Amino acid sequence: METPSRHDNGNTGSLDEQAPPPYSPYVDGELVVESADVQTDGRINVDLDSKFARTLAKVIELQQEDLQNPPPDYLWGQPAQEQAIGCDIQLNIVIQIVGSRGDVQPFIALGNELQKYGHRVRLATHDVFAEFVTQSGLEFYPIGGDPAELMAFIVKNPGLIPQMSALRAGEVQKKRAMVAEMLQGCWKSCIEDDPVTKVPFVADVIIANPPSFAHIHCAQALSIPVHLMFTMPWTSTKAFPHPLANLSSSDMNPKTANRVSYGVVEWLTWQGLGDVINRWRASIDLEPISATEGPRLAETLKVPFTYCWSPALIPRPQDWPTNIDICGFFFREPPTYKPSPRLQEFLDSGPAPVYIGFGSIVIDNPQKMTEIILEAVARTGVRAIISRGWSKLGGTPGHNIYYIDDCPHEWLFQHVAAVVHHGGAGTTACGLSNGRSTTIVPFFGDQPFWGNMVARAGAGPKPIPYASLNAKLLADAISFCLTPAVARSARDFALKMQYESGVAAAVQSFHRHLPLNKMHCSLIPSQPSIWTYKRSKGNINLSKTAVQILIDNGKIDAKHLRCHNINPIHIETRRWDPLTGILSASTSTGSEMLKSTAEMIYNPYKEYARGRSQKSPRAHTKQDLSPVYPASSSSHSSRHNPEAKSQPLDLDTTMTRANSDCSRSSLLTAGNMVGASLKGFGKFTGAYFKGVVVDLPHAAAEGFRQVPRLYGEEPKDYGTVRDWKTGATMGGRNFVDGMTDGFKGFFTEPVKGAREDGALGAVKGFAKGTIGLATKVPSAGIGLVAYPFHGIAKTIETAVRSKTRKAIVNARLREGYEVTRQLGLSEDEQQDLLQRFQLLTHRLDS
Repeated sequence: METPSRHDNGNTGSLDEQAPPPYSPYVDGELVVESADVQTDGRINVDLDSKFARTLAKVIELQQEDLQNPPPDYLWGQPAQEQAIGCDIQLNIVIQIVGSRGDVQPFIALGNELQKYGHRVRLATHDVFAEFVTQSGLEFYPIGGDPAELMAFIVKNPGLIPQMSALRAGEVQKKRAMVAEMLQGCWKSCIEDDPVTKVPFVADVIIANPPSFAHIHCAQALSIPVHLMFTMPWTSTKAFPHPLANLSSSDMNPKTANRVSYGVVEWLTWQGLGDVINRWRASIDLEPISATEGPRLAETLKVPFTYCWSPALIPRPQDWPTNIDICGFFFREPPTYKPSPRLQEFLDSGPAPVYIGFGSIVIDNPQKMTEIILEAVARTGVRAIISRGWSKLGGTPGHNIYYIDDCPHEWLFQHVAAVVHHGGAGTTACGLSNGRSTTIVPFFGDQPFWGNMVARAGAGPKPIPYASLNAKLLADAISFCLTPAVARSARDFALKMQYESGVAAAVQSFHRHLPLNKMHCSLIPSQPSIWTYKRSKGNINLSKTAVQILIDNGKIDAKHLRCHNINPIHIETRRWDPLTGILSASTSTGSEMLKSTAEMIYNPYKEYARGRSQKSPRAHTKQDLSPVYPASSSSHSSRHNPEAKSQPLDLDTTMTRANSDCSRSSLLTAGNMVGASLKGFGKFTGAYFKGVVVDLPHAAAEGFRQVPRLYGEEPKDYGTVRDWKTGATMGGRNFVDGMTDGFKGFFTEPVKGAREDGALGAVKGFAKGTIGLATKVPSAGIGLVAYPFHGIAKTIETAVRSKTRKAIVNARLREGYEVTRQLGLSEDEQQDLLQRFQLLTHRLDS
């Protein structure tokens, strides 16, 4: 899953060619056994006939048809991207990247391209890349995490799902802790000052790769746009299966099976990290996400997604909606490179050699691999340049063998006849862009996917799995690459790619999906509006600079300011029928009650243990009964009473004081124990009443409201319940429509059916009307109470969870002060702004 760059920094043995880290999920064993089997190469064998896969197929089909959250228009073919998209707003953009140097490097190119539009760009990634980022002219924020450890983990546990040996060794828990650290680091990258310059920063937009995980949640907390970018397919499609999935033979429709494969991988991933993400969400005042919504969150919310590969290699699937673009590989300008005399002499001394290298892949037996390579080279009679890489391949150089350590791929690949490598996205892109036929020897993860794509394009043979590699297979693959037809296909592919500009197209995609109509400041249109100034008859959207000037001149009161929600994100747990809805809500409520019951028992014990540990372990020993001098003895008292300093307290006084301290400590511990128990009881009571009064009725109302889907009738869309007002509105509308449609349909559906299909239609209509009456009326009745209470609960939660909101407000005010100071508007410019504000407010109030 390596992200490409035009030169990969050229270090065949560097971090550039590393794959991004695995998701390190702690997978439920029963689920994996039933629906999927993780292979040694990290790919997942998906059992399409399992109960889980079959159920998932039904859920996915329901989600595809969900008109409560309709997808963007589908476009059959490539989206229209020829028209240049301008952006007249200068934004604070944070780019959150988890992975290796090869994953970070292309986003540096993206950041530099974004800077050309006047955007301020902060790249948030691992600490070790600080210098790499800042030397490129971008701001840097450290999110924690060690890419070297992540790479070591993926080598041992390729793909997404760890092997049982890793579970036993505790490695998964270490990686989960690292993910928790990176989640918090990503959040801080959105609102905290620059760690070096201390210049304030608050993000207006987030760009991220999926393994950073925090993206959507940070955007939800800030109500700002988010845009995902990645080098491998992460959006479900019927065109091809998930790159990490091997599908079993089944009678399931192949197109449905392809889509199910994405669901299986996503659900397994959430199995392992859902609890980590939800704990972190609680720390930034966000509600937990249910296990049914978490896995497919990006698709459910229709988050804009840009894929960084050539559409000539993988055409855009026809079932992808218009919020998804393919822009081309990300390439940077090639570096200046001068080969060593020995390398240049080797290149000039004969026909173009074949490049063979596996970059940062750590091979168990490098000596055996070297022997395979040398035998294959001897069989084909070609010359070869062999990259030593992290496995330290190599032996004694020969007249037709040259070993290299570091060399930029984009320079080297111009001077070779073909390339053999592990199938990282960056190396694959570099070889294809130079028109070189390619043999891929995949080790794990998405590498087989890229190998198959190259073979499908006719630019190389089918991939040879590392475990199956031998000298004959490698020799046959090299010979195949050197045939005129394959070489010609590779050159033709390069010609198609030469007109692509991946980075520029990605910036266009990013601008195209911004809600620019909601982002302009009313007074300074070139700045984004981040505040809403509330007036009696309307609101004014203001930028940080405009607000600071208005506050400095006493024109507005900060208490009338609200954060402008440019892109509010609401995550609802959707229900498909009353039975599963009530069951799911009951399970969630029961889980919370069980958890609080455990806290009632365990937390007092923790307070008791803490109290015991705070007591001196040597209390009441003979040593502690040694003379104790008064604490009040001072140099002043010593001067007036020279003997005061030498007079110890008597033994009885010492014992009395010790017993008194012990008694106070015991009382304090007892009080803490009672408090901990009462706190657990409060959580238990809260979970019970919230479940009975809010969650269960809401699940029932929603479940009944969704039943008409079963016979092809879509429920009406009332929007999302955000507070008590929207809850009351939805409850009222659902009551009126439910009662009306339920009773009306009971009489009209049989008549309608008879008119269309005769007697059989009348029977179907009667059944349809009966079901409608039995579901719409209960939904109307229950929802009249459930939806308002659901809204009230959300209003209370919003009021209680204010820590993060206050932090965002303070950060924006702090940045506004700094930006205004640096901008240095003249007196005339400020007066012009004040006059326009006065006219605008007068117009609104009149």
